[in-house]
Amino acid sequence: MTTRGYIKDYPRPQFVRGDWVSLNGEWGFRFDDLNAGEQECWQATFAETHKINVPFTYETRLSGIGIEEFHPYVWYNKKVHIPMEAGGKRVILHFQAVDHVAKVWINGRMAGSHQGGYAAFSFDITPYLVFGADNQITVKAEDSESCTQPRGKQRWTKNNFECFYVQTTGIWQTVWLEYVEEQRLESVKITPDVDRSIVRFDYQVEGVGISGDLRLEAIVTLKSKPVKRVSLVIDRPCLTVEVDLIHEANGPWKKCLWSPQHPNLYDVEFVLTLDDQVVDRAFSYFGMRKISIEHGRVLLNNVPIYQRLILDQGYWTDSHLTPPSEEALIEDIDSMLAMGYNGVRKHMKIEDARFLYWCDVKGLLVWSEMAATFEFHDLAVEAFTKEWLEIVRQQYNHPSIITWVPFNESWGIASVLRDPRQQKFTEGIYHLTKAIDPYRPVITNDGWEHTVSDILTLHDYVENGDGFMKRYSNLEAVLNCETTCNQWKFAFAEGYEYQGQPIMITEYGGIAFQSDKGWGYGRQVSTEEEFLHRFEGLTMAIKGVDSIAGYCYTQLTDVQQEINGLLMEDRTPKFPLEKMKQINMA
Repeated sequence: MTTRGYIKDYPRPQFVRGDWVSLNGEWGFRFDDLNAGEQECWQATFAETHKINVPFTYETRLSGIGIEEFHPYVWYNKKVHIPMEAGGKRVILHFQAVDHVAKVWINGRMAGSHQGGYAAFSFDITPYLVFGADNQITVKAEDSESCTQPRGKQRWTKNNFECFYVQTTGIWQTVWLEYVEEQRLESVKITPDVDRSIVRFDYQVEGVGISGDLRLEAIVTLKSKPVKRVSLVIDRPCLTVEVDLIHEANGPWKKCLWSPQHPNLYDVEFVLTLDDQVVDRAFSYFGMRKISIEHGRVLLNNVPIYQRLILDQGYWTDSHLTPPSEEALIEDIDSMLAMGYNGVRKHMKIEDARFLYWCDVKGLLVWSEMAATFEFHDLAVEAFTKEWLEIVRQQYNHPSIITWVPFNESWGIASVLRDPRQQKFTEGIYHLTKAIDPYRPVITNDGWEHTVSDILTLHDYVENGDGFMKRYSNLEAVLNCETTCNQWKFAFAEGYEYQGQPIMITEYGGIAFQSDKGWGYGRQVSTEEEFLHRFEGLTMAIKGVDSIAGYCYTQLTDVQQEINGLLMEDRTPKFPLEKMKQINMA
């Protein structure tokens, strides 16, 4: 089942309009290792040396190039016909993700630039277009091997090492055009309030101030049944409206909540009119769900939930960070659910919005995690903060996201144990995140050396269940930093202490089958029986500690040299998925 506004392959399923064009496919391409392109005006006279299949980066096979060596500057060019009948409309050029800096020209004229490899961005390119003719879109992407830019699992050396993989350079998610009116709904921030049975819409409207009667209506439905419709006069760009959702259409309880067992979604249609003429129409959806923390437990809709998460890095053999298709995203979600997991920790990657859509639809909980920097510097603080806040705003409406994870394992904050600057940085990100979204838990920093954090998360790759029980038989010693949580790191940074947060083991396992082609955690196993024995022992040991509120297994798939997935990198299961489900659900 899908939402009312769903369009296959639509790149922004939380905010859907019908008048759009995908620009994925063949583009002209050129390397620019000497950074000579701008000086030589390639934006005006582009001469391609390759063809590339966007949105796949040149490092991947699906791009048609497949060169893995690092190139700091790459250029793209595409000729796009803009129809004459689009005259009078605004033409918006959208990029779902370009790593790391994007500069965009239309017919040789600069349209805009953006820094940050994981956040979506767009430009109004109307002033630079010729309607009824072909127009040149030229993009220069600038990347680096700097550890002050958010890079996640992308390597910064010539070769892969440890858990770091081939870099991602340039356009790696969908590029598309959208035709809109001068007066339009720019965005809607959707906030459910389960306790009050209302939903709040925070609108941002473009084109306010033009003479005429500008009105915005929200039409809420549930499974095609009308629930509510509210209308207000638009007299300024930013407005808020609350909608009472108590209604017979919700069923006998007059409420309808979202949960993994029942991922109910309300459809909402937003209609903007000017003097009673429709000038904009957009479709969205929302789930009525609440995440809270009480008495050391995470609650979903005021009921404790035990989280069975799996870590997923979102890599594919032939396309790396870019999903090869929407179907591939659905297949991954279905595999997680088939193994008995009720959530996913999307590790070191901001995933395609279509993945989050299907998590919303299918009821898979999501921890959204920022790609790390690996040096602490003013430049890193600035780049990280700007992009993280963009991402929180862009992903806010997805009901499946229940936790924000800005930091992991002290990456980019290596001295956070004692350095007050790095500690204050994590506090700042925590509170800035809460300023945008006070309703979800925020974790700083996942794994160990926490500062302010709503959940205490521990990473421990102890090899077997007996070892886990021995290590955590005195959990109080770990919580009080009398001992480390993993024979390596303390649970809290100095100056911080346990304050009753829920406790979760958010990385464990990582078991690999015997191979000389990669690595996993601990000794490699040689048989399915040996694997399942070790997996069951660890998982049941974690479940056996009453004060632990959930876990996250490492990991869903093999990734390049890391071969500790439950599935191979091509998604072939290493054993029947039902066997994993039996252990997870035991």
